[in-house]
Amino acid sequence: MLFEYLATELVTQIFLSCSSVTAVLALSSTCHRFRNIYASSQKLYILETAAETQFGPLEDLTQLLTHNASQPAHIIRAVPFSIALLKQIVHAGRVAEKWCDIYPFKKWKYNFELRRLLTSEEQYRLRRAVYRLWLYSRAFHNREHTREYRSTMLVIQKRAQLLHNWSTPGLAEIADVHNVMREVVRCNVCPSNGTIARKFKKRYPDNDHHLLFNIHLNYPPPSHAPPAYNPFASQYSNPLSSHFNSTSTYNSRHAASKYNLRPSHEVGAEGWGDDIPHYYVVEDMLKLDPEQIMWLKENAPLKGMVEGYVWELGSWFENNGETWVQTLEWVLEERCEDVSNFMIAVSDGEVGVAV
Repeated sequence: MLFEYLATELVTQIFLSCSSVTAVLALSSTCHRFRNIYASSQKLYILETAAETQFGPLEDLTQLLTHNASQPAHIIRAVPFSIALLKQIVHAGRVAEKWCDIYPFKKWKYNFELRRLLTSEEQYRLRRAVYRLWLYSRAFHNREHTREYRSTMLVIQKRAQLLHNWSTPGLAEIADVHNVMREVVRCNVCPSNGTIARKFKKRYPDNDHHLLFNIHLNYPPPSHAPPAYNPFASQYSNPLSSHFNSTSTYNSRHAASKYNLRPSHEVGAEGWGDDIPHYYVVEDMLKLDPEQIMWLKENAPLKGMVEGYVWELGSWFENNGETWVQTLEWVLEERCEDVSNFMIAVSDGEVGVAV
């Protein structure tokens, strides 16, 4: 029997077996009959099933997409599936897919002989960890949570309530992904002076140019720094919007590089300090959510671009490190877990996303 002559029930099952939203839409565009079956039967259910397969778990992603300041972050919210919600799911899900692609390179950066592709189950756990970490960042890394209140008992308990929604293995998965994001910030977004020197030497082994590092780290950026385009000024805005394309500073982002040898560009100035100063810069930057970190990695190759972006976030961001690790340790102690052994197990890959 030809494919187009299959019974409507069988075609519906084929729709429900699609592994992506794109596949569903492509199949529905095959012919008028398939389009009518898709539109007249269970359109939302078909799309929800495909979205769960491609971007799931939708339960955790929905908690992220529906969060707002009107209720505590740990409250479980149930919302009906809709096309408007699907658009947000696709946007956030594609960010999580990018982290699935980058995870093997950062997870097995040094013991690269173990590097491999993630299984479907591991990708599912990684996306779940990204959504949960993203929710934590959105709820507690904002201008309402300044440095002065980060260690107060009431604020710590609010943060801990969200983490108590998740099991200890689930927290290990988040800690694993958090380490990968730290590596991206440390090496790609805000590389140290040592990283800049090492990569420059690797790229230009025969060049005798001596890098001039700024020993007085200019972070936070000065108040007179020029404003930078912020694609996250409105919730779920598109980083590749028309406004972004009209910004002259970022039109040359693909041509720009930290390591380009130009008379007007000092490669050493791209470093973010050594040891202790660089550590605190990374701690500050980890307040950014997964989408922001990925956007800076892909679209802000120069230090000045990152500084301008941070300057636009406001004064609350300065000298106010991330609180995820502190809250994780608090919750583990409440659960009578050994914090040191837990962190070592995550670093060694004994627990986490890819075990």
